[in-house]
Amino acid sequence: MSKGLKLTDILVTIVIAVVFGIIYRVWGDVYNVFKVPGIPLEQLIYGMWYMAATVAFLIIRKPGVALLAEVAAALFEMLLGSHYSVASLTYGIVQGLCAELTFAAFRYRNHSLVVAGLAGIASGLGALVMDIFGNYLMEYSPWLVVQYVLYRFVGAFLICGTLAYGLVKALEKTGVTQLVRPVSQDDLDALGK
Repeated sequence: MSKGLKLTDILVTIVIAVVFGIIYRVWGDVYNVFKVPGIPLEQLIYGMWYMAATVAFLIIRKPGVALLAEVAAALFEMLLGSHYSVASLTYGIVQGLCAELTFAAFRYRNHSLVVAGLAGIASGLGALVMDIFGNYLMEYSPWLVVQYVLYRFVGAFLICGTLAYGLVKALEKTGVTQLVRPVSQDDLDALGK
C-alpha cells in the first residue's frame, strides 16, 4: 500500500472533515446542555471534537490524514459560525497534531480501538494545554480540575476509540472503505469474527 496521500485520499478526508465540521458546529449546543455547575460532566462528550482525526485515519490509514481531517473539520466548523470563533481552528490544529503524533508513534500500522482511543486522549491533552493557556482552569478548585481532566480523557477514549472504531467497522461492512483502501486479510479476518 502506498504511504503517500493520493488525490482520492485527500478528497475523502475533506468529505469526512465537512461532515464532522457540521457535527462540531452543532456539538457546541449539545455540549452546553451538559454543563452542570460544580461538576464538569460536559467533558465526557468533549472528545467528539477530536473524532474527525480518528475516523479519517482508521479509514485511510496514511500519514497526515488525522491532522488534515481535524484541521479541515475545525476550519469548516469555524466557517459555519462556531460558538468558539477562531479558537475552533487553533484547537483543531493542536488536536489534529496530537492525534497524528499518536498514530506516528505506532508507525501508522496499528489501527486498533486502543490506539484510536489513545489518539483521542492525546488530542484531549493538547486541548487541555490550550485550556491552561486560556487561564480559565486556574479559577477551578483542584478537585474540579481533577474531575475535568479525568472526564475529558475518559470521554475522549470512549468517543475517539470505541465510537470511532465502531463507526469505521460498520462502514467497512458496507464496503464503503474499499473506495480508499483495498481490504486486507486482517480486515477480512476481523469481519469474520
